[in-house]
Amino acid sequence: MQYLAKKPFLVIFILTVIFIFFLNHIIGHESSFLRSGIASGLAIILAPRKKKIQTQSGRKTQITWVFLKEPIFLD
Repeated sequence: MQYLAKKPFLVIFILTVIFIFFLNHIIGHESSFLRSGIASGLAIILAPRKKKIQTQSGRKTQITWVFLKEPIFLD
C-alpha cells in the first residue's frame, strides 16, 4: 500500500481502468465520454494526496490516502 501511495499517477491509472471496466460491463453505459469522465473523476477523488508540511526537523512531504489509517511521511 505504501508503494502505491507514493505513486499517485499509477493509482489514478489503475483506478480509472477498473472503473471504466465496471461501468462498461456491469452497468452498461454506452457513451465513452460519460464513462471515462465518471471513471477519471472517481479515480482522482480516491487517489493519494501529497502535502508539504513544516516540522521542527524541516520540511517533509505528507501523503494521505483513503485506504491508509496513518499518513506516510517522506523526507
